[in-house]
Amino acid sequence: MTQTMLLPVATTYDDRPSLVRRTLLDSAYSFTALLLAVPAFSLVVAGLAAGLGTLVVAGLGLAILLGTAYVARGFASVERIRLRSMHGVATPFPRYNRAEPEDGRVRQLLTPLRDVQSWLDILWCLLSLATGVFAFVLTVSWWATAGGGLTYWFWQRYIPYDPQDNVTLSGLIGLGEGRDAESVLLLGIGVVALLTLPLAVRLAAAASASVSRVLLCSRVEMVERLAESEGRRESAHRAEAASLRKLERDIHDGPQQRLIRLGMDLGRARSQVHEDPDRAAATLDAALDQARDAVEELRALSRGIAPPLLVDRGLAVALREMSDGQSFPVRLNASLPPRMDEALETVAYFVVSEALTNVAKHGGATQASVDVVVAGGWLTVVVEDDGRGGARVAPGHGLAGLQERLAGVGGALQVISPEGGPTRVIAEVPLT
Repeated sequence: MTQTMLLPVATTYDDRPSLVRRTLLDSAYSFTALLLAVPAFSLVVAGLAAGLGTLVVAGLGLAILLGTAYVARGFASVERIRLRSMHGVATPFPRYNRAEPEDGRVRQLLTPLRDVQSWLDILWCLLSLATGVFAFVLTVSWWATAGGGLTYWFWQRYIPYDPQDNVTLSGLIGLGEGRDAESVLLLGIGVVALLTLPLAVRLAAAASASVSRVLLCSRVEMVERLAESEGRRESAHRAEAASLRKLERDIHDGPQQRLIRLGMDLGRARSQVHEDPDRAAATLDAALDQARDAVEELRALSRGIAPPLLVDRGLAVALREMSDGQSFPVRLNASLPPRMDEALETVAYFVVSEALTNVAKHGGATQASVDVVVAGGWLTVVVEDDGRGGARVAPGHGLAGLQERLAGVGGALQVISPEGGPTRVIAEVPLT
């Protein structure tokens, strides 16, 4: 059975369009900018004027303003679709405020007007006319210059021409009189316009799109980043709480019980030392075994806490020590910079520690490999063993705790463990 985990692993790919396609998309975006801006500006200005002018009339002005907010929201949604499909940028759609059940009737009706994004949509409708006109005029002018200049040699024959009365551009700048000189000049202008067309239409589209992105997307992106940051913080807190509970439980069930028995054995040996020295010696031997076992269990538990070696000398050295201390051979490949962010090093250390602990306790493996590399802005940890497989992520268990830890730093976890093995635990953490 194969289980693939839970958190999305970020992938990167190059989907940039070709120069020709990019130019056509930018041109289409700029051409349609004015077609969208004119009705958006007209309707929103009319709605604002009517709504503000009739506020003194009970309910009428507010109703018109509410309708205007919804109209602006519709135009803004269309613009977000244009940005995504034509301009090639990610445009998240906002979650507009919704009325709460406990809100009064008037407060529920006025919910759109209490939403900051609604007023940003209205502001975009007012500004879109200026940016739309600029983008449309610049794009049309450049296309007309390129097309007209490149084809003037053909259609100039259909234009009446009198050498005595007509003054040509080529003649004014001293390149010669006549249609041939004019055709050569305009052909050169057309070639220059064609070569600079991608840059011109890109500038036109960017000028219009920048205002749209600031007003329609920036607040949404900020809210999403805050929500993601809050989710990471909560995941980190849950992971730390689960680790503390697990550590407390392991200490209570392991070393604490052995230390209690050690104390009882020492007390028993003290009472036996005069009456039965041989029996006291046997009791002391048992107490010594209990002490050794307690030390071993404490050493094993300490692997769940970031060791001083990790803090002092970095992740690669700490992983080397961990690998050398296993009861089975572990091949380690750690292609890492000397030092990284402390949080990243700690979470990578815990991933390897938990994975190797699972191999030792449940995997039945004869060997394992650990690969820790930094590439493409990601820290990737892969732990593989030749055990029996069947590893699963279950609430309250170690792998679930790793999932929470990774979520706390924006990372992702993947577990591939079919029955019969092998098992692969893959963790990816962004470096930024």
